[in-house]
Amino acid sequence: MNLIYLNGKFVPAEQAAVSVFDHGFLYGDGVFEGIRAYGGRVFRLEDHVQRLFDSAKAILLCVPMSQEEMCEAILETLRKNNLRDAYIRPIVTRGFGDLGLDPNKCSLASVIIIAVEWGAMYGDLYEVGLTAISVAVRRNAPDTVPPNIKSLNYLNNILAKIEANVKGGNEAIILDSRGLLSEGSGDNIFVIKGGKIYTPFTVNNLKGITREAVMELAKAGGNEILERDLGLFDLYTADEVFVTGTAAEVAPVTKVDGRVVGDGKPGKVTKDLMAAFKELTMTTGTTIFK
Repeated sequence: MNLIYLNGKFVPAEQAAVSVFDHGFLYGDGVFEGIRAYGGRVFRLEDHVQRLFDSAKAILLCVPMSQEEMCEAILETLRKNNLRDAYIRPIVTRGFGDLGLDPNKCSLASVIIIAVEWGAMYGDLYEVGLTAISVAVRRNAPDTVPPNIKSLNYLNNILAKIEANVKGGNEAIILDSRGLLSEGSGDNIFVIKGGKIYTPFTVNNLKGITREAVMELAKAGGNEILERDLGLFDLYTADEVFVTGTAAEVAPVTKVDGRVVGDGKPGKVTKDLMAAFKELTMTTGTTIFK
């Protein structure tokens, strides 16, 4: 029976509930994280919890526990469920309020931690590559709902995923209001051209923790990696394309809007980074069971 952490207690999944007056439910007023555990270790736990607290600070949401307490609650959730390989979803909602928008009417935030078994998100597509579709839905502008706030209001991403599904793609390519590359529906985008790796600045997309890890691995492997504005032309003419994310890990893209990327197979640089990332996740992290 899966146990969920809910405001300091562990309850069976079917009993884990918040009020219909919780502003996380009513308005998407809250923040969350996606974290992975591999072989008994939680990958970059402190970084994820820091990002969770940063998102909360950005919306003036007071998390009713310290970062250290959050880390321990996440580890204890994994222990309670005897999980060594898992996807973890800590959530902080604004809490119980009324039907008005005013967050000051919510006196105490709710903290929920879900941990479930998790495998390869894209199955055998890691061997052949994803088909990506650029979508009409535009990424929220930084002066509206800033993309670096990992909030419960994920409708922008969901609309992009719906469009990709309808058009037969495994993943969406979302542009910003200027027509520049932003991100996928749940991952960051990288383009390889002429031996160099490029990725958009993290102004119009989430500051991905997997993104950062892969950039570190790329540099350690002697690859030149550059942050710059990118457009669809860069995708269409790339030698290789891949996406990164906690759930997706490192996934090759071999077709974009009907254009074959490179020779239509996952490229060498992408495969090297996939292998390096797998090694990193299996050899580093915060130990769950002591």
